[in-house]
Amino acid sequence: MVRLIMFIVLGYVLYMIVKGFMKDRKPEVEEKSTAAGEETYRDPVCGVYVSEDDAVIGRLEGKRLHFCSMACLEKYQDSLTHERSEIEGGGKA
Repeated sequence: MVRLIMFIVLGYVLYMIVKGFMKDRKPEVEEKSTAAGEETYRDPVCGVYVSEDDAVIGRLEGKRLHFCSMACLEKYQDSLTHERSEIEGGGKA
């Protein structure tokens, strides 16, 4: 009888351990919550979503582009410069 109780308790403990590993985990990096209804914008370089207040804003042909950092804005500008030089140079690097 004692063995049966021990097996039941051991089975329950193993079940709880497996259940703990299987459930969804919270992300390790906690994201900054935005105010309800606040619009977010996707950075065209790295894909991070930023709010209007946190964004670095650039302009291209009259459109506002939102970047997560100056580094992403500079990468975007460099890629545009590189593309334009390829077009002007006839596609030769």
